[in-house]
Amino acid sequence: MPLTKDLLHPSPKEERRKHKKKRLVRSPSSYFMDVKCPGCHKITTIFSQAQRIVLCVGCSTVLCQPTGGKPRLTEGCSFQRK
Repeated sequence: MPLTKDLLHPSPKEERRKHKKKRLVRSPSSYFMDVKCPGCHKITTIFSQAQRIVLCVGCSTVLCQPTGGKPRLTEGCSFQRK
């Protein structure tokens, strides 16, 4: 009775959907990101699950607010995953 799923070679799409501890090779699902301030255009590095309010170094505007999981970016801020 052959298996319909290949357990040794799962597709990348299936691996991304699994919990971080259930993957074939464990890897964290969090990351760092560069956030650009809408006012002074300076770039600040922020963790993807920030626990505190992050302020811009140049103009002291709020870049993100914590929500319990991923932070909520302030309107106008752009980010890039590192």
